[in-house]
Amino acid sequence: MKDWVGTPGLNPFELILIVVFVLAQWRISVLLLRAAVRRFSGRALILARTAVFLLDVLLVMGYLCSWSDLMSRLGIPGRPAMLIGAFTLAYGLAASALLAVRTVLLAVLKHFASDVDPGRRRVLSAAGNTLMAAPLAVMGYGSLIQRTDFRVREIDLPIPGLPGDLDGLRVLQLSDIHLSAFLSEAELARVIDAAIELRSHLTVITGDLISSRGDPLDACIRQLARLKADAGVFGCMGNHERYAKVEDYTRQAAARVGIRFLRSASQPIRFGNSILNLAGVDYQSLAGKKQYLRGAETLILPGACNVLLSHNPDVFPVAAQQGYNLLLAGHTHGGQVTVEILDQSINPARFFTPFVYGLYRSGSATAYVTRGIGTIGIPTRIGAPPEISLLRLRKA
Repeated sequence: MKDWVGTPGLNPFELILIVVFVLAQWRISVLLLRAAVRRFSGRALILARTAVFLLDVLLVMGYLCSWSDLMSRLGIPGRPAMLIGAFTLAYGLAASALLAVRTVLLAVLKHFASDVDPGRRRVLSAAGNTLMAAPLAVMGYGSLIQRTDFRVREIDLPIPGLPGDLDGLRVLQLSDIHLSAFLSEAELARVIDAAIELRSHLTVITGDLISSRGDPLDACIRQLARLKADAGVFGCMGNHERYAKVEDYTRQAAARVGIRFLRSASQPIRFGNSILNLAGVDYQSLAGKKQYLRGAETLILPGACNVLLSHNPDVFPVAAQQGYNLLLAGHTHGGQVTVEILDQSINPARFFTPFVYGLYRSGSATAYVTRGIGTIGIPTRIGAPPEISLLRLRKA
């Protein structure tokens, strides 16, 4: 849930996460050390203190394993790093939540310490136990149920000036598959089966087929090869293809099964008397905002409906300025963990881009950002279920 940066540098969300985790783990370490002092002495106490110190060191190393780009640069195998990183993030979130709940419960119990009514104290105790279990229950639901609750989302995309023969065109979009330790080929096959039934005119894949080097990229491409569309299947590269250094291999392997990845390239597609010009770019790193879509304006075809595939949705304002009618993107996973408070969505992706999920407009341009299929970081989805997107182009 923290992989929206193109470099190992820290961003606001990561800084907040680190501060929360450090404070929570510091408090947990203090509690463990106090318990050790009460229970042990001599050599046993030294061993207990050493164990607490080693736990903290391992957690720091585990957190670093959640940085996909850093692990790739260091040459550390992706699958073990992903598992260790996911466990560490899950521990950090669960420990922080439990510690917060514990603090509140202790304050409440202290307030009612003078209450001698046994029934009322039993109710408070039961409520406390329920609250303590709630964070683990929510994470379990997100990991075991909602993570693989693959849904088809159909939506109309209003596009000003859409040529007549493109009105009603059905575009299937898949994104952020992340075939890895946390998404099996059998689960991806379920997604592909559902997508085939939609009978799209055009199919696009907007990046992140895998999560890290060593993931089953060939298996992912094998499943994607089952997709059929009247006008073909096209794609663009995501940041994880870049991290794993498989961009060239992905393009070549996909081309052998009829899937064309557009890398600063475009493909005009005729539907009746109208033309849809499909362009694609490689991952546009947030760290290089000043270089967003450099040269992409040359891919625009005058008189056509120009559609841009970009993994990173943050490029939308630039795409609109350049003259693209429609941007299709992914990357954010819809936040992956989203909480609705007072009609406002709160999720990690909002630290990086205002284009988190759904339909956006800028002047005469339209963008759609899908929640995608897989996960990164912690293998859980809460309030942001995976999505198979069927988009219908409509005249605005």
